[in-house]
Amino acid sequence: MKQHASLLVLGLILAMAEPVTAQTSTKTESWREHVTAFTAKLYGQFADGHNRRDYFWAKKLAAIDHVTLDDDVMFAAAYLHDVGSMEGWQVQGQEHGDTAAAKLDQMLAGTDFPKEKMDRVREAMRTHMFYREAGPSAEARYLHDADALDNVGTVGTAALLVYVDDKGSGLSSQKAVDILTNGAPKIEKGAVTPAGKAEMEMRITERKAFLDQLSRETDGFKLF
Repeated sequence: MKQHASLLVLGLILAMAEPVTAQTSTKTESWREHVTAFTAKLYGQFADGHNRRDYFWAKKLAAIDHVTLDDDVMFAAAYLHDVGSMEGWQVQGQEHGDTAAAKLDQMLAGTDFPKEKMDRVREAMRTHMFYREAGPSAEARYLHDADALDNVGTVGTAALLVYVDDKGSGLSSQKAVDILTNGAPKIEKGAVTPAGKAEMEMRITERKAFLDQLSRETDGFKLF
């Protein structure tokens, strides 16, 4: 996915993905069934978990803050926000959230998704990354925080370490340590909602505790 996403797992997922195209039909499909089938095929079970967790945490954070989300907008944005980073969907030189937003009509073609909600989905897609200012809608703000949270803490660490392979084409162990030490803090600054900020503090603590223990057990990472 672009250079910024290499901070954590998402950029690594891209190299392992196979090209998939959205299937269209002359019949109107249930859009949620269409989306879940499409992303499951595009990403695979492991990588698609990121989308499912973004949806889960966006709703959970909003509930903590007593904020009501449009569930159609939230579901579509959470599941489809990274499609623009995947092979077959990428546009060279274009940020992947912008690409996803531009191709949303194509992704949902032939479905019964409410047309009047498309622009809100696009806004959330465009601004979901930690290095962009979250959009003004509640859906954009909570997707922004959920996405950042999924790249840090225990889940972000676990997802990153899946790709450590010093002998292959994957991520080196020392590069992983560098990402967790120097890259993750850039993401951790990005939370904008009250519940997102509170959850981020817990995940920062998790990351630091993991690194402290890993350093202790590997002679300052030299044996990792």
